[in-house]
Amino acid sequence: MESSECQGCRERDARIAQLEARVLALEGQIRDLIDKTKPPPPPKRTTEQPPAPAKKATGRKPGAQAGHPPHLKKLLPPERVTELVAYIPKRCQACAASLPEKAGLSDPEPTRFQVIDLPKLTARVTEHQGHARSCPCCGEVTREPIPARVREHAFGPKLTATLSYLAGMHGVGKRGIEEIAESVFDAPIALGSVSNLEREMSAALAPAYQEAKKHLAEAEIKNVDETGWIEKKNKRTLWAGVAKLVAVFMIQSRRDLAALMRFVGETLKGILGSDRAKVYNNWPGLRQLCWAHIKRNWEKWVERGGDSDGVRLGREWLELHRIVFELWHRYREGKCEHEEFDQRIAALAVVASDILYRGQQVPNKKFAGFCKRLAERQTSLWTFAFVEGVEPTNNAAERILRRAVLWRRRSFGCSSADGCRFVERVLTAVQTLKLQERAVLDFLQNTIEAHRNGLPYPKLIPVG
Repeated sequence: MESSECQGCRERDARIAQLEARVLALEGQIRDLIDKTKPPPPPKRTTEQPPAPAKKATGRKPGAQAGHPPHLKKLLPPERVTELVAYIPKRCQACAASLPEKAGLSDPEPTRFQVIDLPKLTARVTEHQGHARSCPCCGEVTREPIPARVREHAFGPKLTATLSYLAGMHGVGKRGIEEIAESVFDAPIALGSVSNLEREMSAALAPAYQEAKKHLAEAEIKNVDETGWIEKKNKRTLWAGVAKLVAVFMIQSRRDLAALMRFVGETLKGILGSDRAKVYNNWPGLRQLCWAHIKRNWEKWVERGGDSDGVRLGREWLELHRIVFELWHRYREGKCEHEEFDQRIAALAVVASDILYRGQQVPNKKFAGFCKRLAERQTSLWTFAFVEGVEPTNNAAERILRRAVLWRRRSFGCSSADGCRFVERVLTAVQTLKLQERAVLDFLQNTIEAHRNGLPYPKLIPVG
């Protein structure tokens, strides 16, 4: 066809060509949708098992790869050695001369190999007897009573602390505690006694719990996350926060701003690291959005496949994510100067802003809304770049929350409010001590002893 000399005709022809191309593209998308909705063909009836798909060879040998640091068994220090067996040579292997019993100054250090085992785990039972005596003069029988402070507790502080540790650190249920006490420690205990010991430990940990909550409220940088919980078949929310090697847990009925304020303090002080949940949008200070959560959001769009705007922009964001974290790790390892880090982060922030701007222009309203909401909070993506001590992810809170999630899956929550108090307090103590690399069992034992004897409670947060 000859091109028309008329300007309007040329514009019309170009517009028609564009529309025809768009119609062809839409027809292709419709065909793809029709193909996807077609039911799969019925499987061929055969008695033979189909062969598994061949796995591509990587060329690597099984086991640890070259350059991987070995995880060798660590020898315990001499003070932890219970028994020492010495193997001393009697004669020289070269000339058969007798060798001295004691080592000389020129003799090398002995080789060492340690075998670790357990003694017989039998609980120590102390029986208290109140004896009676008959008076030789009047025949009156006088009995010496067992002291009331002794009769208050049928289980000692070490056993109480150990059973609480198994529940708080490893999420063992009450029937599991009952079985472990009898099978491992040879200490039969009733199911009701397990609940009583948990209630007592919960009361003993109350001062440490309040100490940790106050620390979280006053911390300048804190990470918070939350998950579901169950109390007597009612939905609850388990909050988890971490700040400066202190972890705090709290079970509440709601997941709103009022619940957040009860957890981290009424003033909402400090910099908050979190995911994109709406409850955190009213935080008055600086925030750090979790890049790991956002990465998962983009991955969902990419996994849809095809040639949509969400897929293309999602791949751009994932590449941006890779570059950001490579730069962040280099900076933390001292391989990147602060000035270079600031300049490159500023450039990456412009790239992120451009991706979010283009995402808001796409026809898919759901995807455009996602980009709009993220764009409104995009300044909270980069707090880690200019505030020392802030991490780009919320992994600190997620790691301490994981143990609680495993506990919930095994026990299906709690059957009472007292049970919820035990969960939040023992998790707070155990996870804080774990972060501080302190002995959990010793702290729990000292706490229950202080509670029973009216002594000062041990500090969960070291002074200084």
